[in-house]
Amino acid sequence: MSTPAQQIHNQVEQELNGNVTIIVLGASGDLAKKKTYPALFGLFKNGFLPSNAHIIGYARSKMTHDQYIERITQYIKLKSDQDRAMLQAFVNMTSYHAGLYDQDEAWQGLNDFITRNENDRQVHHRHRVYYMALPPSVFIPVAQGIKAHVYTNGFINRLIVEKPFGMDTESSNQLGHAIGQLFSENEIYRIDHYLGKEMVKNCLNLRFSNIFFSQLWHHQFIDNVQITFKEPFGTEGRGGYFDDFGIIRDVMQNHLLQVLTLIAMERPISTDAEAIRDEKVKVLKCIQPIQLDQALLGQYVADGGKPGYLEDDSLKNKQSKTPTFAALALHIDNERWDGVPFILKAGKALNEAKVEVRIQFKNVAGQLYPNTARNELVIRIQPNESVYMKFNSKQPGLSYQTIQTDLDLSYHHRYTDLSIPDAYEALILDVLRDDHSNFVRDDELEASWKIFTPLLHAIDDPQQNVPVHPYPYGSRGPAQLNDFIKAHGYDYTASKQGAYAWPTQSMSQPPKL
Repeated sequence: MSTPAQQIHNQVEQELNGNVTIIVLGASGDLAKKKTYPALFGLFKNGFLPSNAHIIGYARSKMTHDQYIERITQYIKLKSDQDRAMLQAFVNMTSYHAGLYDQDEAWQGLNDFITRNENDRQVHHRHRVYYMALPPSVFIPVAQGIKAHVYTNGFINRLIVEKPFGMDTESSNQLGHAIGQLFSENEIYRIDHYLGKEMVKNCLNLRFSNIFFSQLWHHQFIDNVQITFKEPFGTEGRGGYFDDFGIIRDVMQNHLLQVLTLIAMERPISTDAEAIRDEKVKVLKCIQPIQLDQALLGQYVADGGKPGYLEDDSLKNKQSKTPTFAALALHIDNERWDGVPFILKAGKALNEAKVEVRIQFKNVAGQLYPNTARNELVIRIQPNESVYMKFNSKQPGLSYQTIQTDLDLSYHHRYTDLSIPDAYEALILDVLRDDHSNFVRDDELEASWKIFTPLLHAIDDPQQNVPVHPYPYGSRGPAQLNDFIKAHGYDYTASKQGAYAWPTQSMSQPPKL
């Protein structure tokens, strides 16, 4: 009997007739060296690339082959001598070609380079995957150059597009229309790396394979849902880039909203990619655009020797009102979620690194034990992936006091010999397998932008003077945060501050009788 890894390899091998050419566009950039190439190496090392695969880097930078190899391997982590041997084999299956993004001659030169390589490999099925590790300003000319000069008619062509997918509804639709005229929707993979994270991919399994969750997943039992994204560092020299987007465009409209759809969607009719994406679109269309009174915005200031956002050397506008923190309350107007706020929180320069979903249930009706904390289900996406349920129990011993404890599934404890793949590795593998489940569809993208666009336009409009509250570097966010969350129903008695740890109660002290 074949192992799961062998089954995946066989599936990819059959899907692509044993060969594929992966073209990394923007191969000299940070995204390619930090994420794309390490992910491709991970797939190669684990035997998930077709046996006759080749990777070609393309960018404007003039580099020798050795310079190219040095650049793309500097972030690849090697854990053993076997990994070092695999890296040499990986290096042998990649090459580089330099060229511009806006000249027909350059694209023709790239196609000639790829074709010679395919001929040398004796490729009969000229399947090609194009990974655009590029800024959005060149998405359209690159897509046009690929389609006009590099696209292989009669064979598989797949285009991977990185976020951001526009700046608002209008720009997103323009981008989508331009690319949609060149490639079919089935050929386009809009990559949001959060959909490749282990605990995000686990959301559907948790919801729809456990009968007790399926019964509790309703406004009758759930009071509020928080989806939190925290980074303990600021823009750190990337303020010039970040200032064009802000925390809402950078994290919330894509990463956190995708997590929300998986938590809130109805059961799909199957695990087919389109069935899943149909349900995500349905729930997005039930969310009304966010109003200003449903938003709390912040910008970090200097504290403890750490510089504030406006002190970032790369920031040109020293009067910028761009939020580096936001808390937003979203409401889903359907039968399941009537009256349940979904609170999205995201920020830079906060007190810890954490991404999690916290589902807080309602108080027990006719509470027999007063001052008992609410139940919570927490899905920790990163770091230290885990799922735990907070529930109440009698304190062991002679006491009848009720204490809060946990049912805990911490992956680093339970699955000690399991290696969780990087999100990009998982998603590129999905592209090779032709699985669209974890990629954003065009109508899904439009529905998501409609939720945020009015708020974003209000923030961008200096005439509206939307308040952006200062918060110290390394804090939990603006001082108004607690009141904002309480106003949307969250009960802090159920929350332990700080990093999650398995609670242990000492029985050395005499219990209170």
